Amino acid sequence: MTDTLDRLRAAQVVAVIRAPDAGGAVKAVDALVRGGVTGIEITYSTPGVPEVLAAVAERHGDAVVLGAGTLRRPEQAREAVEAGAAFLVSPGIDDELVGAMIETGAVSMAGALTPTEVMRAEALGVDVVKVFPASLGGPAYLRALRGPFPDTPFMPTGGVTADNVSEWVAAGAIAVGAGGDLCSAADITAGDWAGIEAKAQRFGGRVPA
Repeated sequence: MTDTLDRLRAAQVVAVIRAPDAGGAVKAVDALVRGGVTGIEITYSTPGVPEVLAAVAERHGDAVVLGAGTLRRPEQAREAVEAGAAFLVSPGIDDELVGAMIETGAVSMAGALTPTEVMRAEALGVDVVKVFPASLGGPAYLRALRGPFPDTPFMPTGGVTADNVSEWVAAGAIAVGAGGDLCSAADITAGDWAGIEAKAQRFGGRVPA
């Protein structure tokens, strides 16, 4: 678990993939990795998540830190881990779901926005609090949360762009979750793998924004 957290910190950017089909999701991961983004979250809004996770794990192995997101049912936790996920992400806090996520031994992340929700997530034992939707408050809001929660690992998701990644990290994020601005369903549907790779390079700071 500590190793996974360290790898997430090193990756800094986690691509949140909502693909229209399993094959597109795998090709999107290939493009992201070519562009330098190695944090990968396959959401359960993507068809065939276990198959996608297994394919990505086989193709990229330890070159990526692989997780599953948008978990809403407890049974999805074990299913995802058995398919290769090292971290699990839910959009909100549900006692039974969080318990199932923690039980797998994978790094667990639950969505929270308010201080009360952060306290509840920590009380349930999550490893990372996913600040969602982070676009509502921006980096300044995360910085404010860090006041009463200086030791809480936060991963903001929603509203993260190539232009503000550094602001989120400076505000105290261990990593950021980037969705449509990095790897959109439209780009995947169009098969724009070069475009996704180029966006990944921007998020990684390899070329000017």
